[in-house]
Amino acid sequence: MSSSEDAPSLEPDGPYVSFVRQRRSAILERLGDACARAGRDAASVTLAAVSKTVGPVEAVAAMRAGYEVFAENRPQELVRKLDALAAAGIEAPRFDMIGNLQKNKINQVLGRASLIQSISSATLAQAVSKRAEREGLRVPVLLECNVSGEQSKGGFSPDELREAAEGLAALPGIRIEGVMSMAPAHDSAEARRTFSGARELAEELRGRTGLALPVLSCGMSDDFEIAVEEGSTLVRLGRIVFSADYDLS
Repeated sequence: MSSSEDAPSLEPDGPYVSFVRQRRSAILERLGDACARAGRDAASVTLAAVSKTVGPVEAVAAMRAGYEVFAENRPQELVRKLDALAAAGIEAPRFDMIGNLQKNKINQVLGRASLIQSISSATLAQAVSKRAEREGLRVPVLLECNVSGEQSKGGFSPDELREAAEGLAALPGIRIEGVMSMAPAHDSAEARRTFSGARELAEELRGRTGLALPVLSCGMSDDFEIAVEEGSTLVRLGRIVFSADYDLS
């Protein structure tokens, strides 16, 4: 096994760290403005840096800039980043799993992903619960709901989630922390409808299950301000965090 002495250096260059830090300041300013419009405390929103398109060095740059929560959409990439950090002797921050999770990849993320945000079906929930129970774990998860009804998006439909909620809440190997949803791209009105619909669905599920469901994961680089205005507690930011090509204007 590689040690920190013979592992490749993950130290990012100074200019890139400065860029990510400056970009984070701009994001936090926009987050604060969105929270002010909604009468919310900015501290109630967690920023997850979605590092799926960058390597471990860029993730370390984001850590240096102040990000404490990261997210990956492929199990193998989540494992690669965590292993690289460990080999370099760097304490890993929280990494969430946000992408489609196939049943044959569940074991890769158990005990490694801090939160599985993409439980998209009752079958997947049952499979994760069964394997987690076998390992003596109770895994925090979010239920992915396709509020907008877009064909290209996965997840429960709202009606499917209403019907399945109580059974999902009873599964012994998972702990349901809330709801995750994605909005159609480049349509701010539809994004607002999607995020408000996800918030209302989460409120309904609290009544059905008796669970607190504190997490509403909505909003990405292009629409996170709308999501925050509609109650999101966790936003998933990729290009806006890591890419100088992302236009903030």
